[in-house]
Order: sequence, then structure tokens, then C-alpha cells
Amino acid sequence: MSYISLDGARRAVALTVAALMLTAAACGGAKDQAASSTPAAGAAVASAAPDGAAIYARCATCHQPTGLGTPGTFPPLAGSEIANGPAEIPIRIVLKGLQGPITVHGAKFDGVMPAYGVGVEMSDSEIATVLTWVRSQWGNTGAAVTPEQVATERAAVKDKVGAWTAKELGLKQ
Repeated sequence: MSYISLDGARRAVALTVAALMLTAAACGGAKDQAASSTPAAGAAVASAAPDGAAIYARCATCHQPTGLGTPGTFPPLAGSEIANGPAEIPIRIVLKGLQGPITVHGAKFDGVMPAYGVGVEMSDSEIATVLTWVRSQWGNTGAAVTPEQVATERAAVKDKVGAWTAKELGLKQ
């Protein structure tokens, strides 16, 4: 029989807590960081309008700053048929998350995207801004997304429990 020493158990708990904190930071910490930063003395204050690139920083942990994703786990957004397709699909994914297998560019991915419509909630304006930014980057050609479109989808899926699957969204698994 092997036993874990008390020091080993404490170390395991500490590592688990650290991993959870890193995951939480990666899945929304950028919002908190941006909210706590203050401009330097004499610096011009930017408008309150959200910035798509700044919001995307919380997505870049998984989808990468290049939009190329993480092989096997998180699909690319660059050239993605989902990012460039009807706005309702990416809006729904951002609002409720996505889990399970999905195929993008003919490659399979099987990760979990957190919901940004609950818990780490984003406003309709923030979701519209980041999706418009994504749909205009890396050669993407999707139309701009409006806060009104996000509000419509938020109302339509308000009773949806849990993350979407590719099958539920009519996407390739």
C-alpha cells in the first residue's frame, strides 16, 4: 500500500487551487483586469464603448491570439464557417457555451467553451463587439453583429440549460 503524506496532500490541494485560479483567470479574468486599470495622469480617457480586441483577450487563451485555436481541443475562429456564418450561431455559443465534439475546417475538436451569458456574463454590447471583431479578423468576412441581435438571441435561449452541442446547433460533430 502507498500513502500520500500530509505534505503531499497539502501540495496536491495547493496545485489544484492554483490550477482552478488560472482557469478562472483565463475564462474571464481579462474583464476584471480591464475594469481595475486606471489611466495615467494626464492621459486621455477612452470612450466607454467596448473594444473588440480587448474583449477577445479572454477568448485568446483557448482560440489563440491568431484565431487558429488549439489542435484537438479548441477550434479555430480564423476562416471558421461558424464565425463567418449566420450570426445566431456564434451568439448562442457565446451566451450558453459549447461542449462535445465539433468539426471545423474538416478537423475534429472536443473541448468545452464556457458560457459568457451566465456566470461570467457579458453584456449584449460586449458580445456584439467581440463577435463583430472576430468576424472581421484573420480574413473572416462575417457581417457585423448588433446588440439588438444579441438581445433577441438571449431572449430566445433564456430557458436553455447547459452548454450547446454541435448537434443542437446543426453543426458538424
